[in-house]
Amino acid sequence: MTALEVGGTIPTTLLATAVALLLLALLFAYRAAVGPTTPDRVVAVNAIGTTTVVVIALVAGAFDQPGVLDVALVYAMLNFLLSLGVAKFAAERGGSV
Repeated sequence: MTALEVGGTIPTTLLATAVALLLLALLFAYRAAVGPTTPDRVVAVNAIGTTTVVVIALVAGAFDQPGVLDVALVYAMLNFLLSLGVAKFAAERGGSV
């Protein structure tokens, strides 16, 4: 029996927070699509990745599935590698992305 089946305020709060963060990710997606500058787009994509990691962790907590946290960790590592790749690309181009 999961925590969600038992009911309570904690799983409901975790899921409500996850939904709020997903709505925030839509704003980040708008910023990533529109810009106005390339660094704004890079930061928005990084924020989407970080928000996704947090949402996965919140859903894992709400449904009492600790194994899903491994997925969040892998996604966080991929997000970090993306940030390193963009930083290296910017450094090779003289500081501009």
